[in-house]
Amino acid sequence: MSGAIRKKVQRKFKMRGYTLKVEALNEALFFLTHFQDAEDEALDLLLDELQHQSLKSSILDKEPVHRVVSLLLEADAAVEESPNSSSSSGGLRFIDAFITPKFRYDPVKKVFYEHTGRVPIHGDASAKATLYRDRFLLLLQRLSRDSHFSRPAFDIEKSQFGCCEISPIQSLIGLTGRRWVMGVISQLEDGHFYLEDLTAAVEINLSNAISSTCVKTCGFPPLEDRDKSIAAFPGLDFFGGGTLTKEETLGLVEMEKRAVNDMFVIISDIWLDNEEFGKLGQIIGARPRLKEQSRFLVIPGPDDPGPSTVLPRCALPKYVTEEFQKHVPNAICASNPCRVKFCTQEIVFFRQDLLYRMRRSCLIHPSAEETSDPFEHLVATITHQSHLCPLPLSVQPIIWNYDHCLHLYPAPHTIVLGDKSEQKTFNYVGITCFNPGSFSNDSTFVAYRPCTREVELSAL
Repeated sequence: MSGAIRKKVQRKFKMRGYTLKVEALNEALFFLTHFQDAEDEALDLLLDELQHQSLKSSILDKEPVHRVVSLLLEADAAVEESPNSSSSSGGLRFIDAFITPKFRYDPVKKVFYEHTGRVPIHGDASAKATLYRDRFLLLLQRLSRDSHFSRPAFDIEKSQFGCCEISPIQSLIGLTGRRWVMGVISQLEDGHFYLEDLTAAVEINLSNAISSTCVKTCGFPPLEDRDKSIAAFPGLDFFGGGTLTKEETLGLVEMEKRAVNDMFVIISDIWLDNEEFGKLGQIIGARPRLKEQSRFLVIPGPDDPGPSTVLPRCALPKYVTEEFQKHVPNAICASNPCRVKFCTQEIVFFRQDLLYRMRRSCLIHPSAEETSDPFEHLVATITHQSHLCPLPLSVQPIIWNYDHCLHLYPAPHTIVLGDKSEQKTFNYVGITCFNPGSFSNDSTFVAYRPCTREVELSAL
C-alpha cells in the first residue's frame, strides 16, 4: 500500500475518534486490498461496523479491527455466492456449541462485553455462581425494557396493578403494599423454597403460590421480540457466524427467497451401532446426487457414547463416525446443542428428552387457561427463560463455563427439539418450534422449508 493510502486510513480513523496502532493499521490496509476499486466505500464500511462494537478504548490494537475485518470478508464471500448454491458454505453455516460467542452483561454500564480468550472446560468454584448470575442478569436487562415493568417518565394512568417497577428483594424490608420482584426459585433447605435475587432471598410457599397472602401472582419474565433485542445491542454476534451489515443482510435475504427448493429433513432418536452407522454411510455414498447435493449434520443424543452426559455435549467420538465420514466426507459431526445459520435465519438444534424431565421437575403445574398441550408449555418455558434447559444442575448437569451455549437470546427464528415424545409443531410469537418425534418408535420425521418456515410432519 502506498503512503497516501496509509495517511488516508489514519486520517479517516482519526475523524471518527480512533487512534490506530501499527498492527491495527496493517489489518485495515489488508482489508482494503480486497476492494482496490472501491477503497473509500470499503473504509467507510469498516468504520461503520467498528462503531457497533463494544470497544474498551479509542486506541485500537489489532484484535477488534481483525475481528471486524474477518466478519466483513466472510459476509462478502457469502453475498458473492452463486444464486444456484444457496446451501453452500456462504448461505449455510454450522456453529458448534464450544465456539459460540460468550457475552456477559454489566448492570452498571448496561452493556454486554464479549469474553475474549480461551474458556476452560473445568471452571473454578465461582463459575457455578456466575452461571446463575449471568442467567439472572440476562433476563433482568430484558425485563427492564418492558413497558409494564419500568417506571413511567410522566404521571400517566396506571394499570390495575399499579406501577409494576421491579424492586430488589432487599428493599422489601419494612415496606408495605404490593411490590413486584424478579428472582430465581431455589431450595436452600429441604422442603423450604426461596425466591432470591442478587441482593437477598425470601421464603415463599409454593403449595398455594397463586392465592397466598404473600405471593399474589407469579409467572415468567415477558418475552421480547428478537428485533427489539437486536436493536438494543446492535453489532453484537450473540448467535455466532458473524455479524452482517444491512447490505450483506439484504443480499442474504434475496438468496433465502430464491431457496424455494431447499429443505431440512430432521430425523431424531435413531439407534445405530458402529457397523450400522457405517452401512448408512455406504448407502448414502452409493447415491452420488444425494451425496454431492446434500449436507449431513449428526448430533449426539443423551444415550450416545461420549465423555459424559453433561451439556453441552461434544461431537460423537471419531471411532464411531470415521466409517460413515469415509463414505460421506462432507458430513458434519457437531455438538449438542448445535446452531445453524441458513442465510439470515437462525436455527437451534437440541437433542434431549426434555419434555418428560421438565414435567417431572415442575414446581407449579402449568395453567390450562390458554392451552393444555405439554409441548406448548415446554416451548413457552424455554423461550421465556431464554434457555434451552432451565432444569436444576442436579437434574441436568451443565458445564458451568459453557452455559451460554444454551442461551436463546435473542430469540432464534426456529428451535428444533429432538424428543422421544409425540411429534409436534408450534409457532409461538413468531418462533417456529417443532419436535420431529422418535424415528425408532414410530418412524416419524419432519421436513422443514426455511424459505417459508413451513413444517411438514411426516412419517414412513
